[in-house]
Amino acid sequence: MATARLHDVVAHLDALLRTAEVPDYPPALNGLQLENSGAVTRVAAAVDFSLRTAEAAVAAGADLLVVHHGMFWGGARPIVGTHHRRLAQLVTHDVAVYASHLPLDLHPQIGNNVLLARELGLEPSGEFARHLTVEVGVRGEADVPMEEIVRRARALAAAHGGHVVVTPHAPERHTRRWAICTGAGASSDTIREAVALGVDTMIVGEGPHHTGVEAADLGIVIVYAGHYATETLGVRALAAHLEREFGLPWSFVGLPTGL
Repeated sequence: MATARLHDVVAHLDALLRTAEVPDYPPALNGLQLENSGAVTRVAAAVDFSLRTAEAAVAAGADLLVVHHGMFWGGARPIVGTHHRRLAQLVTHDVAVYASHLPLDLHPQIGNNVLLARELGLEPSGEFARHLTVEVGVRGEADVPMEEIVRRARALAAAHGGHVVVTPHAPERHTRRWAICTGAGASSDTIREAVALGVDTMIVGEGPHHTGVEAADLGIVIVYAGHYATETLGVRALAAHLEREFGLPWSFVGLPTGL
């Protein structure tokens, strides 16, 4: 059985993902969020940190849990009730937690956005969805029937317990210029950016109601493919990367939210 030092795995992830360089929202707290006694023999990967995730990681025999939305995503809170039970599971079974949000979203090889593009048969040629000093998403050009993009998105969503919502469009419409931002990717800011770039199709995880209204007025089609489904890709790729680099077996903790 392969064994790696937690310190070495964390240092490798921090360098790979540029954890210290990529700006993010304060609750993300990217990087090592909970240490263990120092050894890693098996990895569990999940989109969200939760009690069920912690229990599943323990059941899988993992001593490192890699997540996209980390332990502090809901903000600071007293360590009582469910929050205590989550931590107790991990500490009792010596499981470390590493979280990566925007650094994983935007990674050029194993990031959620580039992987979603390729899952949909699209090849990125540019960046999209600026956040402070970085672009989180990707964009490119294509000549694909809109309905084919939707079909591929539905296949991905269905595989992860979700569904796809698409703003109104003509059945014969084609995607010529597209942009992707996984997770909560639809906002007034990303729509304005898309218009400025001449984008006709945005593919996101989710967005508020008003984004569908804005998109219809501006002639943009938005494909809402599910927050959870669009962000299963990066953590799986990251865990597979650790297996290649350190020989650590891994498993995916699939806990769809339906959103």
